[in-house]
Amino acid sequence: MAYAYDIPFHVDLSGRVALVTGGNGGIGGMYCRALAACGATVIVLGRNLERCRKVADEITEGGGLADAISADVTDEAAMLRVKEEVAARYGRINILVNAAGGAVKSAMVPQDQMADGGEKTFFDVPADNVQQEFDLNLRGTWLPCKILTPLMLGQDGACVINISSMSAYHALTRIPGYSGAKAGVSNFTQWLATYLARSGVRVNAIAPGFFATEQNHALQFNPDGSPTPRCRKIIAGTPMGRFGDLKELIGALLFLVDERAAGFVTGVVLPVDGGYNAYSGV
Repeated sequence: MAYAYDIPFHVDLSGRVALVTGGNGGIGGMYCRALAACGATVIVLGRNLERCRKVADEITEGGGLADAISADVTDEAAMLRVKEEVAARYGRINILVNAAGGAVKSAMVPQDQMADGGEKTFFDVPADNVQQEFDLNLRGTWLPCKILTPLMLGQDGACVINISSMSAYHALTRIPGYSGAKAGVSNFTQWLATYLARSGVRVNAIAPGFFATEQNHALQFNPDGSPTPRCRKIIAGTPMGRFGDLKELIGALLFLVDERAAGFVTGVVLPVDGGYNAYSGV
C-alpha cells in the first residue's frame, strides 16, 4: 500500500532517499509527506525527536517509508553525526530539502518606520538575537549542504532544495535579520548550484510568498479575526488578492526534484507568491 497524501501530481521517487531538515515543522512536514507519497524514503530531521517521530510514524503507518533523526542544523558536530548515521543506514542521499528556518520574535522591530514611535526601536534589538536568526536560516542551510552533499555525489536525481523567502527580494519591514538571512540563502543557492553543476547535483530554492499559517496568524489577523493593517498591505500587494495555501508549495517542490522535468534547472530561486514579487505597487 502506497502512502496517500494530497499532491498535485505524481513524481516517481521510488528508491530515492530524501532528507528534510525542519521536517517536523509546517512546510518541512508537508514536504516529508509529499515526498513519501511519491515513493521516497524520507528522513525527518529536526531538533525535537518526538515531533520528528510523529511525522515519520504517520508516514510509515500509512504505508510509506520514513525515519526520524534529531539534530540541530546549526551544530557542525551534530550534523557530522547525522552524516555518519545516514551513511550507515542508507549509504546515500538523493534529495536534500533544507526547510529548517524561521523568524526569531525577539529579533523583530515592532514598527515599520522609526517615526511610527514606540518604546522599542531597531536600535534596541539585541545583536545576539539577530545572530540567532542568521544562524538558523543561513548557517542552518549552509551547514547541511556542506556536510551532506558528499553523500549525494553520483546518485540518481541528486538535488538540493533550499527555502528562501519574499524577504530575500524585498526588504520587508520589521524583519531585517530574517530578510538578510534569506537573501543569503538565495545567494548561496546560486553559488552552490554553480559549484556543483558538473557533479550531477542540482541546487535550487523555493521562495514562498505570504501564506496563512499558525506561525504568522497573529501578525495577519486580530483576535476577532479581522485583518491587521499589515495583512491588508500584504493582500493589496499580491495581485491574486489572497494568501497562499501551504499545499500550493508542493508543486514547486515536485517539479524541482523531478530530473525528467527539471534536469536542466539549477541555480533557480522559484517564487510561489501569487505575483507579489512581480508587482510594483502600481
